[in-house]
Amino acid sequence: MPEECRNIYKNCRKAAGFTQEAAAERLGISVESIRAYESGQRVPPDDVVDLMSILYNSLYLIAWHSRAKSAMYSRVVPEIQPRSVLEASARLTNRIFHFADTHADRRLMRIAEDNVIDADERPEFDDILEDLQEIVEAALELRCARESS
Repeated sequence: MPEECRNIYKNCRKAAGFTQEAAAERLGISVESIRAYESGQRVPPDDVVDLMSILYNSLYLIAWHSRAKSAMYSRVVPEIQPRSVLEASARLTNRIFHFADTHADRRLMRIAEDNVIDADERPEFDDILEDLQEIVEAALELRCARESS
């Protein structure tokens, strides 16, 4: 695991104001386990990450852990960045307005109305899906920002 990835568990713990010892006690695991997770020697099990996310008040930790653990998951669920509530709200709103201003919703319905996406429509359809993916990312970032504020 890259250095910044290994330290996500450490970064979230420190941001929440816990020592390794205090976190281990509250999570019901050993300090050695915390050290192993934070150094990248071991990957914490999902149930421990779930408890960490609650203790550290960080949904971002779950999103990051899931993407890092599963290539399949990372092909479907977008990568999200930790953002403030204000930044995430502005990003989401801007993406929604862009989608509306470019009439992507109407273009999508025009393409989909015959239930066939032909070769001529495919590039435009893919562009619309990319815009929708950005909206989903921004919404997830806002959800994570809301949980940690």
